[in-house]
Amino acid sequence: MNTPLLIGIIDDDEIYQFTLTRIISRYRITYKTLSFLDGEKAMEYLTDNILIEDNIPDVIFLDNNMPIMDGWQFIEEYEKMESKINKKVLIFMVSSSVDPKDIERANKTNQISDYFIKPVSIEDINGVFDNLEKFF
Repeated sequence: MNTPLLIGIIDDDEIYQFTLTRIISRYRITYKTLSFLDGEKAMEYLTDNILIEDNIPDVIFLDNNMPIMDGWQFIEEYEKMESKINKKVLIFMVSSSVDPKDIERANKTNQISDYFIKPVSIEDINGVFDNLEKFF
């Protein structure tokens, strides 16, 4: 990809946001990051920018458990607006939950590309960015 990736991090843990950004920076890709502390703020951003393709993240790392609007609620709202977004968006759910029901639900949800258990490893992130071409 020649243009910088726009990466959205939706997580209520600012330390995790910082850590994930540091891991991504080691990958040596050109990117910009958008960070949101809850799904509602991220959804407001997407709604406000839905017609501006360059402002829509290419990749979203979405926490499952957050206040105000959790990851599942975000996905439900995203699904309603997805057809209006004119680009492919990869959403990776990131959670401390090892509950098989959450993992199964994520695997059955078309909008979720993969499910990672926190703490996300460098290998997980490398896997995302090593395989971007097959998604786009």
